[in-house]
Amino acid sequence: MTHHREHVGQVLKEWRARRRLSQLDLAFEAEISARHLSFVESGRSSPSRDMLVRLAEQLSMPARAANRLMLAAGYAPVHSERPLDAPDMAAARQAVETVVEGHMPFPALAVDRHWNVILANDAITSLLAGVSGDLLHPPLNALRLSLHPQGLSSRIVNLAEWRHHLLERLHRQVEETGDEVLCRLHAELSAYPAPKASPRAAGADPLAIPLQLRDPASGAVLSFISTTTVFGTATDVTLSELVLECFYPADAATRAALMPGTKE
Repeated sequence: MTHHREHVGQVLKEWRARRRLSQLDLAFEAEISARHLSFVESGRSSPSRDMLVRLAEQLSMPARAANRLMLAAGYAPVHSERPLDAPDMAAARQAVETVVEGHMPFPALAVDRHWNVILANDAITSLLAGVSGDLLHPPLNALRLSLHPQGLSSRIVNLAEWRHHLLERLHRQVEETGDEVLCRLHAELSAYPAPKASPRAAGADPLAIPLQLRDPASGAVLSFISTTTVFGTATDVTLSELVLECFYPADAATRAALMPGTKE
């Protein structure tokens, strides 16, 4: 069986175009000659491993993409890739569990590069009451759950605003990574029924886009702001792509609903 291997020049051109850099710009930033880079991209010259490392750094290539570049040139990947349940990922896995479970009684979850849920706490689970069972089969996708007509969308009070926020964020990820799965996910979510955008109230200037979600148990509107946490020093591919989403009450009423002992 013959296996086709990408040409390193094709990968470099793709990422140069994604970063909107000319050969001259990239060569200058990587401290190599434009002529040498041109020869590498055309296949007339073979790059060294060190040169590819510099190019990947200047192109801000994610770990997975940097590995792809190395493999295209015939080198071993520069970043390891282990499953999260691997024995030597125990410390990282425990850190994720500590953040997600320790965030109770507020919702928190961890997702992989395609927004598939790796871990979620009970506060997230309680908000999924009434969601179609078809959406809850693994892999459970957080964005699909949010925007699908049979997911949470019917209970999101500010759906137009929240939908726009999620699609813009996903679009930036597609631009950043070139990931085909994310591209297809964006197309799928964009095709879901969209509400008419409602004008923001005069003078309203929120600190962050809130998620305003009707509680399936009480019917009350819960309002959340979210934070995103990543492993800033990760060198493993899996760990570098892991994202923790933690939601906090955006108003006193939501805090009181989730923490009954508190005062509004």
